[in-house]
Amino acid sequence: MAITINGEELPTEAIEFEYRRLLQFYSQHMPAEALKAETDNLREKAVEQAIGAKLLIDEAHRLDLEVPVERVEKRINDMIEQMGGRETFEFRLTEHKMTEADLRKNIEQGCKVDVLVEQVGSEAEEPTDEDLQAHFDANKEMYVQPERASAQHILIKPTSDSDADRVVAESRMDSIRAEIENGAKFDGLAEMHSECPSGKKGGGSLGWFGRGMMVPEFDDAVFSMEVGALSDVIETQFGFHIIYKTGADEGGPASFSESEAKIREFMRHARRGELVSAHVAELRAKADVQGV
Repeated sequence: MAITINGEELPTEAIEFEYRRLLQFYSQHMPAEALKAETDNLREKAVEQAIGAKLLIDEAHRLDLEVPVERVEKRINDMIEQMGGRETFEFRLTEHKMTEADLRKNIEQGCKVDVLVEQVGSEAEEPTDEDLQAHFDANKEMYVQPERASAQHILIKPTSDSDADRVVAESRMDSIRAEIENGAKFDGLAEMHSECPSGKKGGGSLGWFGRGMMVPEFDDAVFSMEVGALSDVIETQFGFHIIYKTGADEGGPASFSESEAKIREFMRHARRGELVSAHVAELRAKADVQGV
């Protein structure tokens, strides 16, 4: 049965979006096995959050909250950077039959909800040091450092899916790899050639990441390499890569000091969430919600 809010159907995509957000957040705060055991609960929570999000959207539109221009500009600039430049950004807009003005309007509407949530959650109490320590003592199993690796990479993308263009891209990567083996600096070649934004920032550095955070081919390569090793040319859905592994951490139980920042973030999020949930409950009490 479809869920409706004041006569308007709640899209299933909205529920899936909330579910993915919950998975992403909790994956940073609990081991994979514990997260897996919570999937049914998270599904139910996603439905409630999707309903709450719709109520907040409607409320933000009703209040017509002011959004700083800088916030919208930052969202646009972040999108352009993530897509590798304005040319790709404009191409994606054309693909979706959308103008930049349309996108800005959509972003502004979304930001109104952010402003509302910030206003509601601004009165949350800051967790004390004693709160943090008590939470850690009661939930040590949540704070286990997973196996991690750090690496740099260079990415070359084929200009199309044709075999010829794939061969050209792989050949370019073979040449770059040969330069590194002959003594060229990885950082410099990443900045010069890589088509990943990381190339222009930090010589292709991807920082630290755990198993499963990268696409399978990349993940398998990194976690089978020794620190200081250079990979063969590998192909993923993004193109051709070479990887230089810069660090490894086997993981294990984390100390309080290693977990403190994460616990503080978690408790702040939870306390703000309680206030937002109370506000949503008030909105829901006035709304006509069917199908739950």
